[in-house]
Amino acid sequence: MTEKTLRYTLTSDGSSDAALLPVLTWLLEIHLPDYAIQPMWADLRGLYNPPNDLLGKIMLSIDLYPCDLLLVHRDAEKQSHELRISQIKDELKRAVERGYTLPAICVVPIRMQEAWLLIEPQAIRDAVGNSNGRQPIELPHISRLEDLPDPKEILYQLLKDASGLSSHRLTRFNVGEKARRVAEFIQNFSTLRRLSAFQALELELQETIEEQGWNIV
Repeated sequence: MTEKTLRYTLTSDGSSDAALLPVLTWLLEIHLPDYAIQPMWADLRGLYNPPNDLLGKIMLSIDLYPCDLLLVHRDAEKQSHELRISQIKDELKRAVERGYTLPAICVVPIRMQEAWLLIEPQAIRDAVGNSNGRQPIELPHISRLEDLPDPKEILYQLLKDASGLSSHRLTRFNVGEKARRVAEFIQNFSTLRRLSAFQALELELQETIEEQGWNIV
């Protein structure tokens, strides 16, 4: 039997959001175990005049990174989860009016996507290349993740602590690059299923899979 393939493209606000690829790939592999999942992040930074608006990013991502499924990420930040979802869906409707009819899903963590990376201490140690470090890594309880005002600040500080580096050496420590690597060292993201935003993402994914008939053997 020939293995089926599903290509997805993640379009987002910045390079740090590429850290979501392992999370999204894991989720797709859970629901489509018979598919080879091929992830792509729509990196528009090198373009001469990259779009600043979400509609432009959506259309250009589809043009430059052809796929079967588009995932559109925006952090909720100070807005409500519902408002961010509504904003994305409005732009997706406008894209459809322009002929972009690709299946699409909203990826909207509460506050910031870094909250989804605060689930496994060892992954933080591995990301900074100090797997056997003894520094304590105290993560927020899962029940508090969606209430954190600034999960990025917490993650960055934990990465610095886990590195074991002196204050002088930390001046050359690329904490943003290390943060993007955290998800690569997490094998199981099922803990995130306790978060309301992740539940909404998984539900929309399930509905899309059924609508597209991807779950039909």
